[in-house]
Amino acid sequence: MPAMTKLELDPRDAGVAPLASDQRNRRPRSRWSARSRRDFLVFLAMALPNLMLIAVFTYRPLVANIQYSILDWTLGAETARVVGLANYIEFFTSDDASRVLGTTLAFTVFTVGLSMALGLLVALALNTKVRGTTFARSAVFAPFVLSGVGVGLVWMFIFDPGYGALAWILRAGGLASPQWFNDPQLALSMVVIVYVWKNLGYCAVVYLAGLQSLPGDVMEAAALDGAGGIRRFWSISLPLLSPTTFFLLITTILSSLQAFDLIRIMTPLGNGTSTLIYEAYLQAFGAYNRAGYSAAISVILFVILLVVTVVQIRFVEKKVHYS
Repeated sequence: MPAMTKLELDPRDAGVAPLASDQRNRRPRSRWSARSRRDFLVFLAMALPNLMLIAVFTYRPLVANIQYSILDWTLGAETARVVGLANYIEFFTSDDASRVLGTTLAFTVFTVGLSMALGLLVALALNTKVRGTTFARSAVFAPFVLSGVGVGLVWMFIFDPGYGALAWILRAGGLASPQWFNDPQLALSMVVIVYVWKNLGYCAVVYLAGLQSLPGDVMEAAALDGAGGIRRFWSISLPLLSPTTFFLLITTILSSLQAFDLIRIMTPLGNGTSTLIYEAYLQAFGAYNRAGYSAAISVILFVILLVVTVVQIRFVEKKVHYS
């Protein structure tokens, strides 16, 4: 009778329960291997200093500001009285609310709209292949990196109705210079002009990067189909630039709502230019020294910034076409 070969089968294949020794040998692997622990420690070493700085210099002042907003506290005083929501109620029931919120809305709408519209036009001009575009791009972007204080001082000299450069040009043409600093509406217009001039280069450079990333074959196909330059811009370029427009919309709105340096230099008393952030400054460090009331205005600004950002990401981004 021929010898039978012995087959070595896995107990699981034969339907036999594994032995206890096999179970001990097949222990589940630990989720934290040596490499995982090392990577986690490297992550902590890199991220922890930044997280600590953010917590100390961003979130801690934010929480402290919310605490100050419920106090009746004169800046520099050793004692303060808890008043709850009285500072918020006082702001929204006084004339300050309509005046400050209206000024903030007007300043934001005009600065954002003009900066983005003019920035797109400048980007279209800089996207052409002619000599001197490199110098022109540098010249357009240069004001954005300049100090807001220096820019404000220079433009104060230009707008000065007595000895300013603009007044001299108008007098040469037989015209009188407007009182830019005394008229609240003119003061706001003056600050808007300077702010748009300073931040125009940022929008232009970002739009220029977006234009240069557009697919060339799509533009060439549209040109071969007989589409003119204006038709290609409205039907192809502008929709494809929607991610760039969305990015600029968020960044420029947040920047405009927090604009301070130009307003502080050009209109120290806030005559017609008291936005939320500047009103908070005047209430705390001006003639009032109302630190609690100023903190309440700052919290209102923070809530507006948060709501604007959430609304843009939640609803505006749906109209963005990512390629």
